Amino acid sequence: MKTLKLIAVAIVFLVSTNAIQAQVSVNVNIGSPPAWGPVGYSAVDYYYLPDVESYYDIRNTQFIYFGGGKWIRSRNLPTRYRNYNLYNGYKVVLNDYHGSRPYSNFKNHKVKYYKGYKGKPQKSIGSNRNHNSKAYKSNGNKSNGNKSNGNKGGKGNNGHGNGKH
Repeated sequence: MKTLKLIAVAIVFLVSTNAIQAQVSVNVNIGSPPAWGPVGYSAVDYYYLPDVESYYDIRNTQFIYFGGGKWIRSRNLPTRYRNYNLYNGYKVVLNDYHGSRPYSNFKNHKVKYYKGYKGKPQKSIGSNRNHNSKAYKSNGNKSNGNKSNGNKGGKGNNGHGNGKH
């Protein structure tokens, strides 16, 4: 009888410990900016990634990009950007957009934040050295022929360097 009680208590203890640990990890990760996100912003909903003309939804940890005639949500960028370096690429912080479709303003974002756009210098939250996946080791987007080459051919900083929209 004592053995059954001890086993029951041990099972309840193990189940409750695992449930508490699972809840802690979920609470820590939801809505947190990724390690490659820029430092210094407390309220961020989306990033616009000019070099790949895509968005990143922080709350849902998904990229949003145009493909096949529609906007697609995915945990990863499409394969044509598999060599894109998220740490080195410029991120435009969109902290005033609270809907679920940041791409509704894509035409304006594409013009204002053109490929190769660089505003004020950004530092990433985490270190590029801590991530060994291919997505973090690249030196530009070579898969579709577009390379990020700073402001060459662009308008320079043009006063829009605060990263805010």
